[in-house]
Amino acid sequence: MSREATLALLGRYYRAFNSGDWAGMLSCLADNVAHDINQGGRQPGKDAFRAFLAHMERCYRERLEDLVVMASDDGAHGAAEFVVHGEYLATDEGLPEADGQTYVLPAGAFFDIADGRIARVSVYYNLADWTAQVGG
Repeated sequence: MSREATLALLGRYYRAFNSGDWAGMLSCLADNVAHDINQGGRQPGKDAFRAFLAHMERCYRERLEDLVVMASDDGAHGAAEFVVHGEYLATDEGLPEADGQTYVLPAGAFFDIADGRIARVSVYYNLADWTAQVGG
C-alpha cells in the first residue's frame, strides 16, 4: 500500500469517528485487527472493536480536533496526533463518577496497515491528566 493510500485510509477512519459512523470505522479495519487500549490490554478482532465502540458511545461523547496524520514511505505504518474534546456521560468501571464533565486531552495513535486495512491500532493519552480533568 502506498503512503498516500495509508493517509487516505486513516483520514476515512477519523472522519468516521468524528461523525459517529461506527460502521465506517469498522470498514477500515482488518477482520483480525489488534486493538491496544491505552493503559489496558490488547483486544483482537473486529467484534471486540465493535463492542469497544458501543462501550465508548455509552460512556463518552468525543470529537477529535487538530488532527495530524502521518504514514511511512511504504504505507505499512501510520500515526496520528490529535486533541480529544469530550464529555464524560456515564461512569466507566474503575474510573471517577461521571456527571457530564468535559475534558480536552492530547492523544496519539499508531497503526499497522496490511492488505488495505488497519491491522493494528494503539491509542495513547495521559490517563492521569484525564482523571484530573473529570475530578478524580
